[in-house]
Amino acid sequence: MKRPKDTNKLAKLIVDIGTGKVQENEENNTKNPHAVALGKLGGLKGGKARAEKLTAKKRSEIAKIAAKARWGNKKK
Repeated sequence: MKRPKDTNKLAKLIVDIGTGKVQENEENNTKNPHAVALGKLGGLKGGKARAEKLTAKKRSEIAKIAAKARWGNKKK
């Protein structure tokens, strides 16, 4: 939850949190739960499906680039 900049609104929010009228981590979630589930399902399949389509040579090239990005800038 984003804190208001106005002092009076912030004070009211703190009182509401303290009295239990509002949860501190309460989010205004307006996303469709079915759409969220479908998106997550596709995301879980994506990496594995992509890896299966790549050739061994291309996977090796990608891994080398990733390793260089991860370890190439280390100070000795």
